[in-house]
Amino acid sequence: MRILLVEDDPEQLEPLNAALLQAGHIVDGIEDGETAQWLISQKDYDLLILDWMLPTVSGLSLCRQYRQAGKTSPVLMLTAKDTTVDKVTSLDAGADDYLVKPTDIIELLARVRALGRRSPLWQGDILRIEDLQLHLNSLTVERGQTTVQLSAREFQLLEYFLRHPYQVLTRDQIEQALWEWGAEPESNAVTTLVRRLRQRLQLVGAADWIETVYGMGYRLNPSGSQK
Repeated sequence: MRILLVEDDPEQLEPLNAALLQAGHIVDGIEDGETAQWLISQKDYDLLILDWMLPTVSGLSLCRQYRQAGKTSPVLMLTAKDTTVDKVTSLDAGADDYLVKPTDIIELLARVRALGRRSPLWQGDILRIEDLQLHLNSLTVERGQTTVQLSAREFQLLEYFLRHPYQVLTRDQIEQALWEWGAEPESNAVTTLVRRLRQRLQLVGAADWIETVYGMGYRLNPSGSQK
């Protein structure tokens, strides 16, 4: 999933961001509400994780604004506030779930998995095309009797291809989809990543499913591999 994580304490933001990345998610981790407002207006997210107490614009305000804009992806609120009134306030603002600090990372990841299934951009725990399956919870690709473990970035790229089959995806599109906001991948990062993914897919006999469309980008085309 693509997740917006907003937490103003770097000591809490960094381990949460790392855990979500390790789980295979694409995370925009930021520390202030104003930047979050701008990102929400520019991008679609599968999930928002918002700290209630943020400088300038609170997480509660962000949640209200998000719902008022008609956005429906789940929102998980993080806060030290733990009274029933606080929980009701959070839920009434449009949050789907509520987690009291200090945050237990194992519980957070479980909540993220549960909320991810509610996202309108999420399509279940397995993506399929023909006889190839990508298991979103385990970061593995399966075909026939063979299962291959992918790295987080390889998984993200294959997921992106599977969500846009038969479409030509430019290098710029892939960079914007896979790299976090503010990141500057090296000039050959996409080429290198595609090569690595092809090497993984070769283990399940599907390396040629990813076509290079010269001068444009790449395309996932299983039918083309059968020609």
